Amino acid sequence: MRNMELLAPAGGMEQLKMAVHFGANAVYLAGRRWGMRSACRNFSAEELAEAVGYAHGHGVAVHVTVNVLMRQEDFAKDALPAYLSQCADAGVDAFIMGDLGAISLAREVAPDVAVHLSTQASCMNARAAEAYMGMGVRRVVLAREMTLAQIAELRRDVPVELELEAFAHGSACMAYSGRCLLSAELMGPERSASFGACAQPCRWGWELVEDRSGACVPLEADEHGSYLLSSNDIRMVDHLDELAEAGVDALKLEGRAKGSYYVACVTNAYRHVLDGDSVEPWLEELDLVSHRPYSTGFFLGEPTQNPGREEYARERSLVGVVASCERAEDGWVAEVVCRNKVPAGVAATVLSPGAPARRFCLGEELVANGASYPLHLPFEVAPLDVVCA
Repeated sequence: MRNMELLAPAGGMEQLKMAVHFGANAVYLAGRRWGMRSACRNFSAEELAEAVGYAHGHGVAVHVTVNVLMRQEDFAKDALPAYLSQCADAGVDAFIMGDLGAISLAREVAPDVAVHLSTQASCMNARAAEAYMGMGVRRVVLAREMTLAQIAELRRDVPVELELEAFAHGSACMAYSGRCLLSAELMGPERSASFGACAQPCRWGWELVEDRSGACVPLEADEHGSYLLSSNDIRMVDHLDELAEAGVDALKLEGRAKGSYYVACVTNAYRHVLDGDSVEPWLEELDLVSHRPYSTGFFLGEPTQNPGREEYARERSLVGVVASCERAEDGWVAEVVCRNKVPAGVAATVLSPGAPARRFCLGEELVANGASYPLHLPFEVAPLDVVCA
């Protein structure tokens, strides 16, 4: 398998640390404006500098999303130029952008920062990719509607130095490359998906209304109702060889709105498989983290649709994060910062980079959220390893 960069999401500093700890080559994040996930914690100017320092200290690149549609006021008030300069001063490695004005501005005010074309631009052909390359774009985040065969064809027709990135895991939007008007139409312009404030109405239950009589009919897929606009999640961990053969240079994991356990679990699974581990145990791990039904998206043909379940499947949650670990007479004692109440006797799992998922029985009840507990373990763990159950 050709080497592919693993790009993990970071909605906040803890998620960034988890992504770095579990083997991401790069992280993508946003400041407090101009990112497509405005509901996330995101990063202030000071936090961004700290994040870049932490990531670079561990050999990990930082890509900043500046991928909303841009209004005239973003340029006229000099706010966007100042922000791009601030990011450049912090040392970020790349901007992820879909707006032509923003791309042009970035090349002007932050010429040393690479520009990656956002999937919002729906780039699906070599001519468009080369046109963007001529504007200074170094990488294209491919439209999520492309098949593996289409990616391979595009790869053959573009210069080798132009990098291709593809979403390999996580939530998918019912709209074409995420360009959706539904949220703004139903909730008002302040909840526009194109400006990072999507209310996700495609995940709601919907009914069919007959126009003349006003009769309202539920479109039932199962006992929970119908979610005909809600797309299945993507999972390509068992098709990484095919992505590599198609010419993909970087794998993107969706999830800037997700918690630290999700980032740890998904990054860990893809890192292990990229490094040559058997995929089967990591398929099991990905089944346990929160997700909608999985599919292969458009990569292998038409994607399957969510069969009618609104809620995520969630078989396991975060117990705590390891703060330290010391040798003991009968094994190891790890200090764990507790996140959720867990009764004694539960079968728990530790996720560690470079190791298989390891099970043990929780010897005592954990009750205080945010408190530290000593856990007696039969194996060694490290700071930032996660305990889940």
